[in-house]
Amino acid sequence: MVPRNNDQRSAEFPIGASVTLAQLDAAPHPALAQLRRHEPVSWLPSLPGWLVTRHDLVLAAMHDDETFTVDDPRFSTAQVVGPSMLSLDGPQHERHRAPFVGPFRASSVAGRFAGAATARAEWLVDDMAPAGRAELRRQFAGPMAASIVTEALGLDSGEVNHVLAWYDAIVTSVTEITAGNGPTPAGKQAYAELSARLQAVTSSGDGSSLLSAAAAAGTLTDEQISSNAAVLLFGGIETTEGMIANAVLHLLAGPERAGAALHDAAALDAAIDESLRLEPSAAVIDRYATVDVTLGGAPIARGDLVRLSISAANRDPAVFPDPDRFDPTRRNLRRHVAFAQGPHVCVGVHLARLEARAALDAVLRRLPGLRLDPVRQAEVRGLVFRKPPRLDVVWDVSTA
Repeated sequence: MVPRNNDQRSAEFPIGASVTLAQLDAAPHPALAQLRRHEPVSWLPSLPGWLVTRHDLVLAAMHDDETFTVDDPRFSTAQVVGPSMLSLDGPQHERHRAPFVGPFRASSVAGRFAGAATARAEWLVDDMAPAGRAELRRQFAGPMAASIVTEALGLDSGEVNHVLAWYDAIVTSVTEITAGNGPTPAGKQAYAELSARLQAVTSSGDGSSLLSAAAAAGTLTDEQISSNAAVLLFGGIETTEGMIANAVLHLLAGPERAGAALHDAAALDAAIDESLRLEPSAAVIDRYATVDVTLGGAPIARGDLVRLSISAANRDPAVFPDPDRFDPTRRNLRRHVAFAQGPHVCVGVHLARLEARAALDAVLRRLPGLRLDPVRQAEVRGLVFRKPPRLDVVWDVSTA
């Protein structure tokens, strides 16, 4: 393959050359649709790297970890928390992932966390209900997600605020790396504190936590367990907080949507999936080419960054007709790739779904007349992780 410099690539992919990080953060879908139509694998100098936007091509890259790997020193999350199941491929990936697979199976998750998720959602709603208004992302979705994953990892319930602070700093650091900047000092400090706390749990001998179970397997060091636990914490909060916030926003955009989801468990599950399709919590995932390869007609060189746009794949009209419309009755809802596919399919998918279901059921059932605050409009934003920075809602409070 003849090497191409940035100017040559920009000339060859003019639509990609015109896309800015600001567009991808604030309102990416028109630009992604144009790329998917004309340059489904395009060079974006703003990243800088390739962006894959077509559903079939995103799937192909997700399933081909030999050609498109996460195992690269530039991988953003690994720069913050170290090597883990998220940033390794092949046998090393399997070794890091294996101790956590069993506890995160659907049956294990339901047996262990269904009651806790319902109780936590009800408690949070009890706390909010008298006020008649709330900023739902950080008052409800974030604490809901953090409390469950905190419990799973063996931390104390009183540590949720510390966990959220560590998580915020780590997310910011990963986002800064993705935007072309280096990791932040605050992110480094947050992970050091988190790691020390996780290793204390691992060495405590308490067999009830996922960390102790992973330690008992004897295949990972304490440092490796901490790195993987940080990834689970990171994903457990980010994915679930975004799922809940985005789903509330989509449901409250049409009163009939919330009504249908409230009275039918299957309709609620479908609404969650359709929300995931329209606005996945993780908009893109990074891969690196291990060889010179052609994908979608684009000449990708060995070592190139290849970003897979989950947001764009989930709105591919070849798979989802009228893709910008919220339609929970779609027959192929589960073809979205919000949780990725292939070797790196999200290990916590069942826990995330369980929490989102419990959270949405509680707010829809317990907060009468729940609606978006007309004064403080919410909108989904984010270059990598997409959710509303604020989700202000109001509801009716009885004066009786």
